[in-house]
Amino acid sequence: MNFKWNYQPPTQEQIEAAKALSKELGINPVLGKLLLERGITSAAEAKRFFRPQLNELHDPFLMNDMSIAVERLNQAMGRKERILVYGDYDVDGVTAVALVYKFILQFYSNIDYYIPDRYEEGYGVSKKGVDYAAETGVKLVIVLDCGIKAVDAIAYAKEKGIDFIICDHHVPDEVLPPAVAILNAKRLDSTYPYEHLSGCGVGFKFMQAFALNNGIDFHQLTPLLDLVAVAIASDIVPIMGENRVLAYHGLKQLNSNPSVGLKAIIDVCGLSSKEITMSDIVFKIGPRINASGRIQNGQEAVALLIEKDFALALAKANQINEYNETRKDLDKSMTEEATKLVIDEEDLNQRKSIVIYNETWHKGVIGIVASRLTETYYRPAVVLTRTENLATGSARSVTGFDVYKAIESCRDLLENFGGHTYAAGLSMRIENVPEFTKRFEEYVAEHIEDEQTIPVLDIDAVIDFKDITSKFFADLKKFNPFGPDNQKPIFCTHHVYDYGTSKVVGRNQEHIKLELVDNKSHNVMNGIAFGQSSQARYIKTKRAFDICFTIEENTHKRGEVQLQIEDIRQAETV
Repeated sequence: MNFKWNYQPPTQEQIEAAKALSKELGINPVLGKLLLERGITSAAEAKRFFRPQLNELHDPFLMNDMSIAVERLNQAMGRKERILVYGDYDVDGVTAVALVYKFILQFYSNIDYYIPDRYEEGYGVSKKGVDYAAETGVKLVIVLDCGIKAVDAIAYAKEKGIDFIICDHHVPDEVLPPAVAILNAKRLDSTYPYEHLSGCGVGFKFMQAFALNNGIDFHQLTPLLDLVAVAIASDIVPIMGENRVLAYHGLKQLNSNPSVGLKAIIDVCGLSSKEITMSDIVFKIGPRINASGRIQNGQEAVALLIEKDFALALAKANQINEYNETRKDLDKSMTEEATKLVIDEEDLNQRKSIVIYNETWHKGVIGIVASRLTETYYRPAVVLTRTENLATGSARSVTGFDVYKAIESCRDLLENFGGHTYAAGLSMRIENVPEFTKRFEEYVAEHIEDEQTIPVLDIDAVIDFKDITSKFFADLKKFNPFGPDNQKPIFCTHHVYDYGTSKVVGRNQEHIKLELVDNKSHNVMNGIAFGQSSQARYIKTKRAFDICFTIEENTHKRGEVQLQIEDIRQAETV
């Protein structure tokens, strides 16, 4: 992929401010500049950023309807009503259900959980789910990570005498469902100071409020923070503000004392001997939890996450791992088919979006395929398959473009839709696919900026190898956890050379293992460039080149630094 390198040298004013802050903190001025870019301008703010405290979490009762929600839950428990915890089948929904179910179960036993079947019921609150609640005598449903658009389904439940508490974080429509309480910081009338919670995060805030109201010590909630961290990483929500506090302490829990179910997944992933990062959740833990809902049913993932017996949890984790292997095979074959369809488009170069439909594709994998197409062609992508008489699909977007709004502009063609700026789901009548394709393209072409269709590497700082000391790396690690709004910094070093020992590696010889020196310090730095073996011939010519990279800990040699090379280009002659 040909990246555009974007680097804005700091102004003299920024340099002076970074120097002043870094001197006060005893860190490299480069890191002082990174703090300023995150809106952190004082030593006190930096210390809060580096060591977030749980007492910084917002009062949950600042959220609209929270008092009503807690009162209704207390009432249900007082009357011994049956409660159903209902959630979406993705990682955020599954962890949210596990969290709320586990916490309430400590105090109340007349409780059940439910995850809709992706294929039979589709996304959100289904009629079948409501019928299940009615048949099993449920009087209160707590719905997590969905429900904000379930106007008809919740009205249907109300007719059956079933109340709903909605805990969601998706964008609501103007008309809200007839629920007893709607906990969603994206409500237009929201009074909550932070709007970017995950679905699991909203569930956590509900349980925090319930605990406060009932005199339950907060420490009884902290074991559940590992689930919140998994949701935050997997659902790609911003990791600043309240999410940073939750993710920071959730990762601590995940590394020190994970729940039995998560410990089993960690073992199956081969992560038990390393410090788990947000990246490990995104690429290893999350996909396995997701695979249950994609290939079989999300109920199995909840069963794993609430399991107390490690031997049983390990057996369940191995089963979910098998689903993940099946998912990988489907992902590979479908991506190949989708790529061929895209290449066969005669006007591909003129189009600003991708919309493709294949009625035989596996519904559980189309979101992944949409992500692959977006990464390859760098434009918003919608991938559709057939579910009964509807075309259902997933959309993914490029940096800075709101794909949810693009889909919303076609809402008259749709049966259902929902999501975020960068990811959304939708369904429509099959005969509407051509018109949707046309109008979606028109909207994207009109609203997308040219630079949004070019993959960009935003360089945070230009440094030399001599800057990469053990202290620099130790201070950089304090910026964890990384994610949206706090991305892992990308550095650039000019005029580096092969030390003479770099080589092509990988099963298909697709990567380069590098040993590099620069012309300032002559320090030898280890690096890995994934998928960039085409650059090996130039590197071996002993000519200078420039690199963009993140700084990682070498997983094979603890304490040793390794550069993860994002891009390589021939050095400009000075």
